[in-house]
Formats: sequence, C-alpha cells, structure tokens
Amino acid sequence: MRAPHPPPPERSAELRRRFAEEARCERPDLTTLCLLIGAVADGSLDEAGMDAVEVELDRLAGELPYRPGSPRAWALALRDLLGERYGFGGVSDDYQRLESSLLHAVVRRRRGLPILLSVVWMEVARRGGAPVYGVALPGHFVVGVGEVEAQVLADPFGGGRVLSGADASVLVAGATGVPLDASSLAPAGVLDVVSRVLNNVRAWAEARPEESGVGLWALDLSLLLPSHPARLRYERAVLLVRRGEFLAGAGELEAYAEVVGAVDAVAGERVRGEALAARAMLN
Repeated sequence: MRAPHPPPPERSAELRRRFAEEARCERPDLTTLCLLIGAVADGSLDEAGMDAVEVELDRLAGELPYRPGSPRAWALALRDLLGERYGFGGVSDDYQRLESSLLHAVVRRRRGLPILLSVVWMEVARRGGAPVYGVALPGHFVVGVGEVEAQVLADPFGGGRVLSGADASVLVAGATGVPLDASSLAPAGVLDVVSRVLNNVRAWAEARPEESGVGLWALDLSLLLPSHPARLRYERAVLLVRRGEFLAGAGELEAYAEVVGAVDAVAGERVRGEALAARAMLN
C-alpha cells in the first residue's frame, strides 16, 4: 500500500519545528508527538484532525469505570473498553501498512502495530487516571499497569489480553528466540516510544525502495530527538545518495567522516571513499 501524500514544504517545516520543540520539553506529550509524526506523513491531517484525535481519546477515557482499583482491574477495564467494546487490536497484515504506525489512522481504523495500539491504551488510561506505561519487550511492545515489582502486563495487539509471566515469556521467545530478561520489563520513556515508532516507519520504507521519501522524513524526525545514534546521520547520507541526491549525500558523508574519523580513522577513510564515489556519480 502506498504512503499518503505528505504536506506542502511550508507545512512540513512548521510541523518539524513543533516536533523538535515538543521533544525537548521537560515533559514531552506522547499524543502530541505521535500526531505530529502523522501530520508529517499525511498531508490530509490538519489541525482539526489532530484535535479530533485528542477529543476521541478523551471520550474513550470518559467511558472507563471510575478508578477500578488494582492494576489487574485497570488492565481488565481497558481490555473490556478498547479491545472488546471498540475492537482495537492487530493482525499480521497490519505490519504491511504505514497507517499502522500513524496514531490518527490507528484511532480511526482501530488497528495498528503493537506500539501504536499501546499508545492508544496508554493515552486513554492516562486520561482515566491509571498508573500505566509502555513496556518494550524484545520483539513486541505491550503496556504495564502498576508498580514494576507487581505490574500487570496487557497486550493491546491481542485486544488487551492480560498476560501472565509465562505468556510474556512465550511472546518474547516467539519473536526473538531468547528468554525474557527482567530488565525488559522496565517502563519505556516517552521519547523511547517515539524513537521506536520512527524506527518502525524507517523499517517499512526500507523494504520499499519506492518509498524512500518516507524513510527520509522518518530519519529527519529521529534526528530532531534530543538523543539519537550518531549513525543516523550516516544512514541519512546514504539514503540521499540512493535517491539520486548525490551532491547533498556526498556532503553529509564527508561531514560524518569527520566525526567518525576522530575516533576511528579507518572508518573515517571508508566513509570519505563513499563520499568520493557519490560525487563521481555527478559526472
């Protein structure tokens, strides 16, 4: 499925500015950041559409029982509301759709990737007063409710199924082939969640060379996060070269070579060679 049309350059620049500003807030807002990603991806998502998603999340939260009590009671209430009454969940085909990584589309379709469905769970639960957070299990994102030492895990992709420790171990083993480590149960921060969302977008685009523009904007947003791997700059330069933007790509390769060369001279020379090869493609 093709990606939606992006917004005009002026609108895109403004959205990116807002994304960078929100990401650097003392307490960045997860809904806002995910909606800004959606607006950069989809030119049809205007301010009214973004507001409508916020209103829908508020409405769903208003249908939760008043303070159910225990973490398990919260998890069951969220499952009953979002998974059973409203049908939020995922299937394997959702991994083939860019929409599955865009919050506004996930709220509309009630389908998406595990991490975006978890965002819906978290943002509805947070509005309802639940002690909820994301948990980045290896290979599968879920939500946790309550203190980590006595947390209850739920799988929004599975309609909010409440997971036992054995269930979580099976999920991780099925996705990665390795046992579940206790460190994987720690709460994921807002910017960690956003970074993973953008990683999923980049992976979707990487498998579809005709959608290199999607990969480029996802890289650009990733680079606006306060903390990001330096290698993303190299990936962006390589992507520019693949897109035929040889001069821009070569310039970014040379800049990256200066950075990496300061700690690894061999790697720096290799990247300079790639920059020369990119410039040669201009002839």
